[in-house]
Amino acid sequence: MAVKKIWTINHTCGDTTQAELSDRPADRRAGYARWLAERDCTDCWRATRGEEDTESKAEWLAKKRAAEQAEAEEWSARYRMPPLEGTDRAVAWGTRCRHQLMAAYTALVVEGTTGEAEWAAVEDAARPLTHAGWWIDQRDADPTDLPELLAAATGGDRPTEDPHF
Repeated sequence: MAVKKIWTINHTCGDTTQAELSDRPADRRAGYARWLAERDCTDCWRATRGEEDTESKAEWLAKKRAAEQAEAEEWSARYRMPPLEGTDRAVAWGTRCRHQLMAAYTALVVEGTTGEAEWAAVEDAARPLTHAGWWIDQRDADPTDLPELLAAATGGDRPTEDPHF
């Protein structure tokens, strides 16, 4: 007999739902169904967190992203960072990722754990990396790893032309 794929879940909020668990291995379905039963159903969970108004959440997120983008673009202009290459979406995201990682590295200089000379070297190494995807890939990197990551960047991440001309 096959392990069932549709489970009836009696949630702690009192609601009962049907969970389709065929995407989970057969030996993990019962445990996951128990785990679901120990929680509120999705609708009650969202209601307790004020997530019913997804429009205002989307609006808030759009404003937050716009503010981050403006800050990243202002920073890029101030530090003469060249524009990134890629799709429009990747360029916007990569610009924010570059700003966040470089700002986190700057904090190391301010805290005194990294010197000004090291900052200048990192800034010079970061400037020619114009492939947006490279910065997106590094978005979760520890700022202390930045010098090593910059040194490991390949030729595909750097343009063939001199960015200073």
